[in-house]
Amino acid sequence: MFQKEQQLIEEKIKAFCTQSDIALADLKWQPIPFSGEWGFATSFFQTAANEAKLGKGNKLPVPQKAQEIAEQVKGQLGSVDGISHIEAVKGYLNVYFKTSDYARRVVDEVLANGVDFGRGAKKNEKVMVEYAQPNTHHSFHIGHARNTILGEVLARLVEFAGFETIRASYPGDLGLGVITVMWIYNKLYKGQEPEGVHERGQWLAKLYVEATALLEKKDNETPEETAIREGYEAERREMYRKWDAGDAEVRELWRVTREWSLEELREVLKMLDVKMDVWFYESEVDEPSKAIVDELIAKDIATDERPNGGAVIVKIDEKLGLTKEKYRTNVILRKDGTTLYLTKDLALAKVKFEKYQVDRSIYVVDVRQSLHLQQAFAILKLWGFPQSEKCYHLGYGFVSLPEGAMSARRGRVVLFKDVADEAVKRVLAVESEKSGDVPADEREKIAYQIGMGALTYSMLSVDNNKDIVFDINEALSFDGRTGPYIQNAYVRANSILKKSGNSTFERSNVSTFNYDLTKHEIELIEQISRFPQTVEQAANEYRPLVMAAYAYDLANTFHSFYHAVNVMQTEDENTKNSRLSLVAAAKQTIENALRLLDIQAPDVM
Repeated sequence: MFQKEQQLIEEKIKAFCTQSDIALADLKWQPIPFSGEWGFATSFFQTAANEAKLGKGNKLPVPQKAQEIAEQVKGQLGSVDGISHIEAVKGYLNVYFKTSDYARRVVDEVLANGVDFGRGAKKNEKVMVEYAQPNTHHSFHIGHARNTILGEVLARLVEFAGFETIRASYPGDLGLGVITVMWIYNKLYKGQEPEGVHERGQWLAKLYVEATALLEKKDNETPEETAIREGYEAERREMYRKWDAGDAEVRELWRVTREWSLEELREVLKMLDVKMDVWFYESEVDEPSKAIVDELIAKDIATDERPNGGAVIVKIDEKLGLTKEKYRTNVILRKDGTTLYLTKDLALAKVKFEKYQVDRSIYVVDVRQSLHLQQAFAILKLWGFPQSEKCYHLGYGFVSLPEGAMSARRGRVVLFKDVADEAVKRVLAVESEKSGDVPADEREKIAYQIGMGALTYSMLSVDNNKDIVFDINEALSFDGRTGPYIQNAYVRANSILKKSGNSTFERSNVSTFNYDLTKHEIELIEQISRFPQTVEQAANEYRPLVMAAYAYDLANTFHSFYHAVNVMQTEDENTKNSRLSLVAAAKQTIENALRLLDIQAPDVM
C-alpha cells in the first residue's frame, strides 16, 4: 500500500549506486514494527558483500561497509512526501511514515478494496491443488475432513495470492477394498438401498466392516470356519477377476455402488462450500498408465525385467546419478501386468501437465505417502517434465480419537456428517436460549455458520504436519483459539457500525487520525496492515496455519480494542469518524481472513 513511496526511494537508491559504481543487490523491504512510528527498512549487507568480492572500497568489514553505504544513500534521498524521516542504522536504511498518514492509508486501502483487500498481483503460473479424494465405497469421516479443509483453504490462498487455480479431486475407485464391499452387498444385501444420500454412504462403510469380519482369520478357528472363510475369499477374488475382465454385471454393480459414495462426497463438499473444477478417477488412468510404462521403457528410464520373471522397474537413484540411496528402486508394473499407485500417479501427472497446462501441482495427501510422492516427482523429472520441480506434497498428520487410532476395518471412525450435525445441534441450543426473538430459520442459519466454523477451524489451528486427537468437546468449545472466537470479533465490529447508522461504511474522506492514537488503535492498525503479506506468506509456503494464526491474532487484537476504546461515545467528531472507519476496516479484514479459511461470517451471534 506504499508502493509509490517505496518505488520513488528505490529509484533514488539505484540512481545513486549507478553513479557511484556501487554493486547494488536486490532491495528487500521489511516492515518496521511500531515504536512511535511505522516504517519499512532494507539492508545493505549483501551490497557490501558484493563490493568486498569485487575488491572495491576501503576493505572495511561487511557490517561497517553496509553502514557506510546506508549513510551515503540516506544523504542522497532528500525529502519524500508522506515520509517523516529516514535513518541509517547498523547497515539498514529505515524509512518512517507520519503516523496519521500511515493509519489513514491503511484504513483507506481496506475500505477502497473491500473483499479484494490483500489480493495479490496476477501471477503467470497455473496451480492445481489435488484434495478431497477419499476412496469410494466408504463414508466420509473426520480424517477426510482434515484433508478437504486443508486443500480448500490452500486453494483459496494461492488463488487470492494471484495464481490461476484449479481444484481437483482424485477418488480411489479401484482395488480390493472396493471389491470387498461389492462382494458382501451382492452376497447378502442385493437389491437393498437405504434412503438418503448420507445413509447410503454410511451403510457402505458398515458393509465393509462386516465383510472384513467375515474374511479375517480368527483365533482358534475351526476347520469348518476356515473352509467357510476361504470360500468367501475365493468368491471375492472371483468378483475382482470379473471386474478386471470387464464383466457387464459386475461393472454395473460397481457403477451403482460407486455413485452412492460419490453422491455423499458431493453433498459433503457442498456443506464445506467446496466446488471442484476437475474430477479424476483412479479407474480412468489405469489403462493409460500401462501405455506410460511402455514409453518409460522406450526412453530407457524404466527397465523391463519381465523376460526374466521380474517386473518393470525404475532405478531412480542410478538414473539421477546419485551415489547415495535416496529414492530407491521402484516397481511401476508388476510381473502379472497390473499397475501400482505410482504408475497411476505418473499417468495423472501427465494429464495435469499436458491437458491442463499446470505449472505447479500440489498434492494434499497424508504424511505416509511422502516417500511415494517424492519418488513420483523424481520419475517425472527423469521423464522430462520441468513441472516436476514445482510439485509439492502438503502432508498432514493422522486424526485419531481419544481412545486410539481410527480404523475403517474395525468401524472405529467418526463420520463427518455426525460431527457436523452435533456441532449445529449444540450451537442451536445455545442460540435458542439467548436469541428467542430471532426467527427460527435465521437461528438455524447462524447455528450452522458457527458450528461449521468451529469444526473447520479445529482442523486448521494445528500444524498440518502434526497429528490431531479429535475430541468433539474441544472442537466445539468457543473459548480460546476457535472459529467462533474469530467470528465473534466480526459480529462485534458489525454491531458497532449498525449502532452508528453506517453499517455499510464506505471509504471516508474525513478520517484523518490527527490525534494521539491509543495503544489498542495502534495494535489494530498494525495487524490489519499485515494481512496482504500474510496472504503471500501462507500461499508461498503452502501453509494454511499461517492464515489461521493470523485470523486469531487479528480477532484477539480487535476484542482488546473493543473493550478498551470508546467509539460511539467519543465527543470529538473527527476522532469518532476515524475510529468508525478503523472498525469498518477491521470488520472487512476479518471477513476476508474468514473467507480464506472457508469460514462464514455471521452478522449476529
